[in-house]
Amino acid sequence: MLPDFVAKLCPRAELLPRLAELARPVVFTNGVFDILHRGHVTYLAQARAQGASLVIGLNSDRSAKGLGKAPDRPLNNEGDRACVLAALESVSLVTLFDEATPLELLKIVRPELYVKGGDYDVESLAETALVRSWGGDARALPFVDGYSTTSLVARIRG
Repeated sequence: MLPDFVAKLCPRAELLPRLAELARPVVFTNGVFDILHRGHVTYLAQARAQGASLVIGLNSDRSAKGLGKAPDRPLNNEGDRACVLAALESVSLVTLFDEATPLELLKIVRPELYVKGGDYDVESLAETALVRSWGGDARALPFVDGYSTTSLVARIRG
């Protein structure tokens, strides 16, 4: 028997009917979320608190490799990263995207709110302009200092 969180994993082809089942307003965020740490879970809980549902656009392995990270990243494959995220109480749905940015995915999800961590300038993101084009909003959530996957990997390899 599969754990309940598996139901939160959603292929893009099934997004529209699954989105229709979610409580509104929907908050959307995206990222690689390679090795989940305190900074990630704090950020995701804060994101969920901004609305009734939280949808995560997860960079596929192929997409993540194009982000200029170390050649061996992500360390965890997309299926494992998606399952770990889906197991979080704050997360409503996890879906993958292969593109460099989540713009095409955002056009499907059409969230009321797009959020990123405070290490991003949301006003400069194309995602922000897109979400605002249908009346949604975008905001940066506070960055949790001292937590990053890159520094964690360096410490482990240390």
